[in-house]
Amino acid sequence: MLFETHAHLNAKEFDEDREEVIARARENGVSTIVNIGFNAETIPTCMDLAKNHDFIYAVIGWHPQDAKDMTDEHLEWIEELSRDPKVVGLGEMGLDYYWDTSPKDVQAEVFRKQIRLARKLDMPIIIHNRDAHQDVLTILKEEKAAEVGGIMHCFSGSWETAKLALDMNFYISFGGPLTFKNAKQPKEVAAQVPLDKLLIETDCPYLTPHPFRGKRNESGYVRYVCEEMANIRGLSYEEMAQITTENARRLFRLQP
Repeated sequence: MLFETHAHLNAKEFDEDREEVIARARENGVSTIVNIGFNAETIPTCMDLAKNHDFIYAVIGWHPQDAKDMTDEHLEWIEELSRDPKVVGLGEMGLDYYWDTSPKDVQAEVFRKQIRLARKLDMPIIIHNRDAHQDVLTILKEEKAAEVGGIMHCFSGSWETAKLALDMNFYISFGGPLTFKNAKQPKEVAAQVPLDKLLIETDCPYLTPHPFRGKRNESGYVRYVCEEMANIRGLSYEEMAQITTENARRLFRLQP
């Protein structure tokens, strides 16, 4: 059975067939899905999905692209919602220097506030990092994020970056890009991450794996990430599925 650690099933791309997509994930062996709500619009729909499906859990927080819109009231709202047992982490949070939608200093402050909240609540955090490796690591260290740990979501950095994240109690998660033929660095990193720190995800509807690249992604496609990871590590598909599922359950404190 597979554990999908990062989905956006409440995205508008699924409005026409959301329940069918969820059913296909189950048919493809997905036992658990963690769905992400990352701003004022997506947090409520994320909570609804988790409440309506016993195998879907919620992670809620504030995306760096939307950092300029977050208020202290939003942070208090996230704290209140996080006490729901279906909420298993905070995020996705971090820094995004690719899309110029929120000033860097605002992104950093919103990131720091969410790490502090996670430490207060003793909850793992899910990190979004795009073209900001050093600044993300610096903030994680300064804010003592190792106390709660979490996930480096859809990891695309170097092995040196991964090692620093691992030292701060983070798991390394890989998505669809791992399956791309030209994904030399992700494959090299995936080959070195300790087995007990590996996770898999889709980030659907984005980052669709081979052989569906260019089409809408969905949670059932996490099996292709698992297959590629198994090939890289010289393990069977079943072994890799078991390892990554056990890792995710440990991180999110979910019983089998």
